[in-house]
Amino acid sequence: MTIYVPGKVTLRNQPSAWAEGGDTVYDIEISGTVYRVHIFTSVGTSELVVMQGGSFEYLVVAGGGGSSAQGGGGGAGGLLNGSVALASNDNYAVTVGNGGAGYSVTGIRGDNGGNSVFGAITTIGGGGGGSQNNPNSIGKDGGSGGGGSVTGLGPAPGGSGVADQGNNGGAGAAVGPNYGGGGGGGAGQNGSNGTSTSGGNGGIGLISSITGISTYYAGGGGGGSYSGGTAGAGGAGGGGNGTNGTTPAADALPNTGGGGGGSGGAAKGGNGGSGIVIVRYAI
Repeated sequence: MTIYVPGKVTLRNQPSAWAEGGDTVYDIEISGTVYRVHIFTSVGTSELVVMQGGSFEYLVVAGGGGSSAQGGGGGAGGLLNGSVALASNDNYAVTVGNGGAGYSVTGIRGDNGGNSVFGAITTIGGGGGGSQNNPNSIGKDGGSGGGGSVTGLGPAPGGSGVADQGNNGGAGAAVGPNYGGGGGGGAGQNGSNGTSTSGGNGGIGLISSITGISTYYAGGGGGGSYSGGTAGAGGAGGGGNGTNGTTPAADALPNTGGGGGGSGGAAKGGNGGSGIVIVRYAI
């Protein structure tokens, strides 16, 4: 199938396929070279069926972490990009990880996101944001780490990210009056620490142009801020914004691997965004 995208895609007759699979398939022309792009967006496992091998470029983004009540931001899903040689007449598993769930109960951290897979390449789901109630105030480890919670209970560190896939979450503030939660880590940057008056911002993601359009992926969620402080902003790449007081936090955008925002009070933290797998090759 060939899909025409105005300004980005040259509509062409279908040539002999190199590969099949994906939710969306189209051709793009860049500086005289035509590439076929396969985009996998449906959560779960499918496959890329390669009829003729060669060099394949990829972007693999895991699902982002969720957050919780009085929470730090969820960490972004791990991100890997590059190129790999694939063999002819072979099938390669593709898994798109789901985003982690957010919660409205203090003391329950957000769920980690699901891993994404392309053949032998695996990215790790983002870490869930911490929620006020030691030891669950600490952000979870993941592709990028979740932020530490809104807390007056002492230090609330952020979770750790996976080397070469993501970054660490920010710490939650141990002093008030607003006890800001830490921002979730993003693929391109650590989440920032919360302060006494504001939640930390989610780390920004990374830009990829593999689809023909420059797009950010894997931004961290913003940390919540207790009782009227300034909430943290989600990082570029789908991260959800945090909130203050009792307003539910924002979910991350689907198919970005962004982390969910943290709630400042007794309200639901945001869900993490599902991941995405994109493959392209010259035809």
